[in-house]
Amino acid sequence: MKIYLASDHAGFKLKEALKKFLTGPGYEIEDCGAFSLDPEDDYPTFVRLAAKAVADDPDRRKAIIIGGSGQGEAMVANRYHGVRAAVFYGGPIDIIKLSREHNDANVLSLGARFLPEFEALKVVELWLKTPFSKEKRHQRRIDSF
Repeated sequence: MKIYLASDHAGFKLKEALKKFLTGPGYEIEDCGAFSLDPEDDYPTFVRLAAKAVADDPDRRKAIIIGGSGQGEAMVANRYHGVRAAVFYGGPIDIIKLSREHNDANVLSLGARFLPEFEALKVVELWLKTPFSKEKRHQRRIDSF
């Protein structure tokens, strides 16, 4: 599976940790930036690249995008047809499973200012391992947009 990573300055450190974490399990990783810590960068520049890549093959590609809250990043990603970005910045971890099982989320948007690294790694692992349920009602909803 190919996974695209993107972050702004607020998510840069977590993106770098995720890159190392995901290299081991056999995922193909593509870093869409930021490539250095620049407090003046803007998340749409990088998130757009990851979202376009997922939109080109939404059933076989995934992206993890990271910013301060994850909210703006998800808004950018969800503008692309076929992208289904879910936001997580803490709280019940079951929401991660539901984003995959019920919504077939192919982009995970993380709020780095609200997640300790160990929790983010755990969330990403769960998100990547949780399959879409393929239940008729869930597929019908996805097909409607």
